[in-house]
Amino acid sequence: MLGRLSTLVVLLAIVLVLLGAPFFLRSAFPLYYGEVISAIAEHYDLDPFLLAAMIQVESGFRPEAVSPKGARGLMQIMPETANWLGKHSAQSIPVDDLFDPKTNIGLGAYYLTYLLERFPTLYAALAAYNAGPTNARRWLDERIWDGSYERTGQIPYGETRSYVRKVIMMKNLYTLLYN
Repeated sequence: MLGRLSTLVVLLAIVLVLLGAPFFLRSAFPLYYGEVISAIAEHYDLDPFLLAAMIQVESGFRPEAVSPKGARGLMQIMPETANWLGKHSAQSIPVDDLFDPKTNIGLGAYYLTYLLERFPTLYAALAAYNAGPTNARRWLDERIWDGSYERTGQIPYGETRSYVRKVIMMKNLYTLLYN
């Protein structure tokens, strides 16, 4: 009887831990700016969990983030890229606006949509977002990388290999936790 009782207690403890896991994981991986992300993702027909994953990997949801190379805000937009996106969309984007979450997420989503239209896979578009479209295009054209997730190990830049893998991992995690 005692053996069955202890087994039952252990099973009950495991069930309680599993039921509580999403709560603890949501605490460890919060989803900030959810309404802004959802609205912008819907506008650009993007997966909101993909945008959230990119933001997590790019800036850890810190709108004031500035990279050593000068990328700014949640989605780490370079001022030159913002300038190009502004010209492409017939608007002026002051550099300080890159710290505004709505502006930054909107520009990042617009740029990602642009890249998705020009690259054969999501993974190639993510590589282009991180390493620049010229590098990603060269890797594909020279058959250094085929653009697949399974062969991300072929991406020449370690940072970009890691970036693509982290974004996909975080997208899957956010989908699991918040869908």
